[in-house]
Amino acid sequence: MFVSFEGLDGSGKTTQAELLAAHLTEQGRDVVLTREPGGTPLGEAVRELLLDGPEMTPWAEAALFAAARAELAERVIRPALDRGAVVVCDRYLDSSLAYQGIARDLGLEAVLELNAIVSAGLLPDRTFLLDIRPEQALERLGAPDRMEREADEFKLAVADAYRRLAVLFPERIVALDATLLPEELAVLVRADLHARV
Repeated sequence: MFVSFEGLDGSGKTTQAELLAAHLTEQGRDVVLTREPGGTPLGEAVRELLLDGPEMTPWAEAALFAAARAELAERVIRPALDRGAVVVCDRYLDSSLAYQGIARDLGLEAVLELNAIVSAGLLPDRTFLLDIRPEQALERLGAPDRMEREADEFKLAVADAYRRLAVLFPERIVALDATLLPEELAVLVRADLHARV
């Protein structure tokens, strides 16, 4: 099974990914915990460029995310799924759809098509969207990276984009209230996945 966590920076997705991975590991499951961009040597180099590098055009940004995703899908996620592991990923395709496809106005279909090609159509079985208002997410962050320094209007657009994705893909995306305590969210995640994992 392939599970991803999505949301604004500061929404708690990393915490929830780690809590789920730990819970499944305690149950004796083979679990691979990874992140985007990252998870491979190339992906980590791209992550540094995206988060701490120079300003870039929206398509350059989308292409870099797609390159990191292509590497992660082929070298980490698909091999893990093939051996029967559960993959838990902190961000995946929906980040590109929300940030570049919708908020940067590149087009949802265009960004979806690009990423479907580079990942050979690999999608999560379940995606948890940790929904939070940008100002609440900002309170949780430390020193901001390039993406986190974006204007408030952009962050609002991303939050709205994520909600739109949850409506467009209800069979895969479950929206959760990210203002709940981490332990409460973890219980909701585990309850949703109980019948699947």
